[in-house]
Amino acid sequence: MSGNVVNGGSTISCPHGGRVVPASARSSGVRIDGLPVPTATDVFTVTGCPHHIDGVPHPCVTVRWTPERGGVLIDGVPALLDSTSALCFSAALVPQGPPVITPVTRGVTSR
Repeated sequence: MSGNVVNGGSTISCPHGGRVVPASARSSGVRIDGLPVPTATDVFTVTGCPHHIDGVPHPCVTVRWTPERGGVLIDGVPALLDSTSALCFSAALVPQGPPVITPVTRGVTSR
């Protein structure tokens, strides 16, 4: 599996534009640019999802990640990559589509 490692600086949203943030994170010492690297066991919540069905609110509220075997591990737990499979769910656990991940772009600068 290939992809960019997701970290605290990555922007993650539900397919409807709600903001996805880690609600809980293990205290791993792994950081990128000083920001923690989340894993598949962390809980992610969604806020501000505007999704409606027939005029009734059905917002995304959580994200579940499904990492592939053989990926990058942090303390034995899969790290999240921007290519890791995931789905956003409503409060009734109805799948609402995959999250959109915008990794932090890193460039090389010269002096």
